[in-house]
Amino acid sequence: MKFSRRSQRSQGAATDGGATDDATRTADPTAAAADPTAAAADPTAAAADPGDPARASSPGAALPGAALPGAALPGGAPPAAALPPGMLIAGAWAWRLLAVAAALAVLFWLIATLEEIVVPLLIAILVSAFLVPVAGFLRRHRWPRWLAIVAALLAGVVVVGGLVLLAVTQIRAGLPQIEKQSVAQYDQLTTLLQGPPFQLTNADVDGYLKDAQNALQTESKAILSGVLSIGTAAGHLLAGGLLTLFATIFLMIDGRGVWAWTVRLFPKAARPAVDGAGQAGWHTLTSFVRVQIVVAAVNAVGIGLIAFVLGLPLAVPIAILVFLASFIPVVGAIVTGALAVVVALVFAGPVQAVVMLAGVLVVHLLEAHVLQPLVMGSAVRVHPLAVVFAVAGGSYVAGIPGALFAVPTVAVLNVMVKYVATGSWRRSRVADDVVAAPEAS
Repeated sequence: MKFSRRSQRSQGAATDGGATDDATRTADPTAAAADPTAAAADPTAAAADPGDPARASSPGAALPGAALPGAALPGGAPPAAALPPGMLIAGAWAWRLLAVAAALAVLFWLIATLEEIVVPLLIAILVSAFLVPVAGFLRRHRWPRWLAIVAALLAGVVVVGGLVLLAVTQIRAGLPQIEKQSVAQYDQLTTLLQGPPFQLTNADVDGYLKDAQNALQTESKAILSGVLSIGTAAGHLLAGGLLTLFATIFLMIDGRGVWAWTVRLFPKAARPAVDGAGQAGWHTLTSFVRVQIVVAAVNAVGIGLIAFVLGLPLAVPIAILVFLASFIPVVGAIVTGALAVVVALVFAGPVQAVVMLAGVLVVHLLEAHVLQPLVMGSAVRVHPLAVVFAVAGGSYVAGIPGALFAVPTVAVLNVMVKYVATGSWRRSRVADDVVAAPEAS
């Protein structure tokens, strides 16, 4: 009795112990030749084991070591097919957000480490955002390029130096009056403490003063170290001022070349988008600086006039301080307004302090409901809530510099991200010309 070729192969496999008795695994090799479409249906399976025609001919055969749908992966982890779609999407977003957070953490660490270099550069960019349009205005009126740049720089130095000199002069001129009013206010405070409900005697007041003097002598070492740290900070401030001045000069002379070099650091395919986003951000920054100068001037004039009418001895320095602090949106004006109220309370009285507080509130309401919507318009589209939280977060992370640069950073990033997301750079050829020009030269 003859055995078929199929049964012989099955018996041989069983006696050798190398394979199980599976009819699909030991299929007739002539079947693969008779049906070529079956082998072509799964080319990866045929390529995995060319010596096994039965595996090559089965379309549903899995690759060696491949996990079947629904089977658990090594280590007990569930396969992707077993997870719900929401979990897959959440996981994909999670690791991408973690990567972005790690990149931002590295960036913030570098900024904090190089603070003495980064802060002067950012200040130079803000100053240039105001002076470059001034130089452009002079050039449009047929001024030579070098003369327009020099005139704009000198105007900036004269304005800032003049404000500082005026504040110092006013403080020195008002010192005698401040001393007299301080003595008078001290006598009034002593009289108040001696009356009800405090009922303190002169001996009690003198004892408190002696305790304060002893505490001052005890903490003299800490005060001395603080003075030394202030001296070190003054040295850093001088170095930062020189860096700011040099960076401002070079940005005004060759700011376009510096930006073109920055754009060339990116791949060619990304340069049009980067250049267009940078130009949109620069336009927003210049608009923001102009708006803040107008708002700061209105705050300074309003609060300074109220202090002058009330007869405060530091009316002009208060106005200058309000002007400089108003470049920190919301927080700067509030802090300086509170300082003006305290000065009115100490050197004038409670009635004048209430009047000063009312005047500060009126100025802030004018800024919030008239100046911001009218002057800013659509140039800087940042919601007031975003402004408040940006200033709070910037001050928490980096102190005064963080509060100063928080709002312009948010405004510029908002415009740049919108520009790239809308794809406006694909329809513009200006970015290509700007990027290609420095390379050709």
